Amino acid sequence: MDNRSEVRAFLTSRRARISPGQAGLPAYGNRRVAGLRRGEVAVLAGVSVEYYTRLERGNLSGVSDSVLDAVARALRLDEVERTHLYNLARAASPAAARTRRCESAPKIRPAIRRVLDSMTGVPALLCNHRFDILAANPLGRALYSPVFTTATQPVNSMRFAFLDPYARAFYPEWQKVARESVGALRTAAARDPHDRRLMNLIGELSMRSEPFRTWWAAQDVFVHRHGTKRFLHPAIGELELAHEALELPGEDTLAIVIYTAEAETPSGDGLELLATWAATAKDGASRARSHGQAD
Repeated sequence: MDNRSEVRAFLTSRRARISPGQAGLPAYGNRRVAGLRRGEVAVLAGVSVEYYTRLERGNLSGVSDSVLDAVARALRLDEVERTHLYNLARAASPAAARTRRCESAPKIRPAIRRVLDSMTGVPALLCNHRFDILAANPLGRALYSPVFTTATQPVNSMRFAFLDPYARAFYPEWQKVARESVGALRTAAARDPHDRRLMNLIGELSMRSEPFRTWWAAQDVFVHRHGTKRFLHPAIGELELAHEALELPGEDTLAIVIYTAEAETPSGDGLELLATWAATAKDGASRARSHGQAD
C-alpha cells in the first residue's frame, strides 16, 4: 500500500467534511473546495500553510506527536481516526519502511484452543486482522456455518461478506456490517502496510466488489471492540447477539470474538437451539463416518 497516497486521501477526506462554520471560521467568497481549505486547517492546527501542505501531500515522516495532535484537533478526528493518523505516521518512518511482516501462518497456542473449547455456552471465534477465522468452538462454527462452507482456506469472513451472494441474507444489516468491516480493514492496513496477504485481500476485493471499492475510497476507519450483530441463520432463524472482541496479550493481530444473548429472550433461546442443532449435526457426521469405515 502506498503510504503517501493513503495519507493524502485520508487527510483530504477529513478536511472535506468540515465546514468553516463548524470550525468557527468565517466563510469568505466563492469556495471551490468542499469543507475547509488547507490554509484554514493550518491556522486551526497552528502550523504554516506550507508545512500542512507538505503533510497533506503524504509526507508524515518525522512529524512530531504534538503536530499530529494539533492536526487531529483541527480536523475533529475521533479516537479511531486519531489512532489511524498515528499509524499512518508510523508507517511513513524509515524504520517501518524496512520492516516486513513474517508471511508464515500464525501458530495457535494450545492454551488458546483450550480456552475456545471451554466456552461451551457461547459462540467463540479466533480471528486475525485480515478477518481470517483461524479457529472456532463448536457453537461458533455452528453460528457461522454458512461462512465455513466456503472452499477457500483460510475461511475469511470479509470474502464471504462481499463475494458470497448468500451474505446479504445471512446479515440482515449487511450494509452496516460490510461498511464497518471495510473500516476495520483500512485500520489494519495502516497499522501493518507491509502485510502482503492483507494487501492481496484488499486488491482482490477491490477488483471483484463494487461496494467494497466505493466504501474503501471513503477513507472511513473502524475498530471492532463490541456491539450487536444480527444474523439470519439458515437453521435457527433471526438472532441478535452482543459481541465482544478480546485481544490476546502479545498477539496484537489476534482476538477472540464472543457472541452472547440474555437468557429467556428470543435470541437467548435461539442460542440454546443452535447448540442442539450443532450437537445433532455433529452426531450425524460422526454416524456417517462410522458407516463409511464399516463399509
